[in-house]
Amino acid sequence: MCPVSNINHAPIGLFYGSSTCYTEMVAEKIGDALNTSLGDALQGQPHVDIYNVADTPIAKVEEYDYLILGIPTWDYGELQEDWENIWDDIDTLNLTGKTVALFGLGDQEGYPDWFLDAMGYLWAKVCNQGAKTVGYWPVAGFEFKESQALTPDQQHFVGLAIDDENQFDLTDERIKQWCQQVLSEFGLKTNPDSASN
Repeated sequence: MCPVSNINHAPIGLFYGSSTCYTEMVAEKIGDALNTSLGDALQGQPHVDIYNVADTPIAKVEEYDYLILGIPTWDYGELQEDWENIWDDIDTLNLTGKTVALFGLGDQEGYPDWFLDAMGYLWAKVCNQGAKTVGYWPVAGFEFKESQALTPDQQHFVGLAIDDENQFDLTDERIKQWCQQVLSEFGLKTNPDSASN
């Protein structure tokens, strides 16, 4: 694995789809948190390149070794429209050797039988294309009936779970904790001891 300081562009590519700006806002918060955590390791350059999948060919994900993908679940477990438009294109990607973390937005009270389903569908897609996935998030603190975004033991979601409809006050802290977890699992977390030398 290349040291962070030897990468010519941001080491992390973040791709999201957003119809009502909520997923976009979470994406920007994640980008800010990761850039802040990694500090000046890239001489002031951003550590995260952020893309809206409505404007960027999904093939661009192949340029990054570390990926974060964000998707909201609509209505009864449906895909967000921009992800739906490129859904079949994901099957053409080669994600072997890539490490991918996902985040999803959903409404656990309004749609308890379909909470974060779209994130589960996207997780299955990237796994099928050879990606290694990280960033699993515990189900504790959520109340829902069913979800396609659960790990086999049903103790975790396959990515960060965000519910801005009902738990907006918890979003920032969840993002902060998850970003630290993901940086560690990406192997990009700066060693504080070496930073002072």
